[in-house]
Amino acid sequence: MFGIFDGITDWLKEILISGILENFGDMFDEVNDRVGEIAVQVGQTPQGWNAGIFNMIRTLSDTVIIPIAGIILTFVVCYELINLIIEKNNFHDFETFIFFKWLFKTFCAVYILTHTFDITMGIFALAQNVVSQSAGVITGNLDVTLSMNTLYQTLQSMEWGELLGLYMESSILSLAMKALSLVIFIIIYGRMIEIYLTISVAPIPLSTMSNREWGGIGTGYLKSLFALAFQGFLIMVCVAIYAVLLQSTPLAPNIHAQLWATAGYTTLLAFCLMKCGNLSKNLFGGR
Repeated sequence: MFGIFDGITDWLKEILISGILENFGDMFDEVNDRVGEIAVQVGQTPQGWNAGIFNMIRTLSDTVIIPIAGIILTFVVCYELINLIIEKNNFHDFETFIFFKWLFKTFCAVYILTHTFDITMGIFALAQNVVSQSAGVITGNLDVTLSMNTLYQTLQSMEWGELLGLYMESSILSLAMKALSLVIFIIIYGRMIEIYLTISVAPIPLSTMSNREWGGIGTGYLKSLFALAFQGFLIMVCVAIYAVLLQSTPLAPNIHAQLWATAGYTTLLAFCLMKCGNLSKNLFGGR
């Protein structure tokens, strides 16, 4: 009689252990895949991330935005010429040098406008170089290691009631990890969409750069562009901190602590990723 009961107990334990191992495997695979994807995505330039979207944005900018920027530039350079003339005591102290000054500033303004995408891509190329160098330091420490043999031996020493609770706990946290992975996915891909939206209107703010009064629009835009570009570096730092925190959490003997630590650190990672955008804008003074 007791042999049958022991057999049923062992059978239940094996089922629960298999379920727990599967939940742990799915959870850690999800963490490793998502963290690895972050490291790849943030190191991409807008052109490299999706060439189709980039070409569409560039075509829209060339055909729709640049004509508007040209009108704004015409107004700005005329306004600049008037200001240069009236600055000299309303024509009483007039110098022909101001025309050469105006021509030089106009040349610079036209050059900036016609090379808008070169300027924006240069900023992202610089940021990509920084991210790539940081990835070279972080790579190799991103994966959260899990020894199934050690976990299996630990589970074997537990009673079936404790295993049942651990199975339910790991199942819930596994679903929570998938939800957090979705949040991380939205944050990373949402940043790229924001980059495309920002560079699509680049000619308009950059057309104001030659004027002291209007130039703040272009300066603020460049600050925002630098903030978006170097947000990837801050994201990589968050990923590095996250990986170190997980690696420092031992799997045995407290499996419950490992579960909640993994879930807590992943929640913290998602929260920090959401804050990276505002932090980067504050650091670079962008709007």
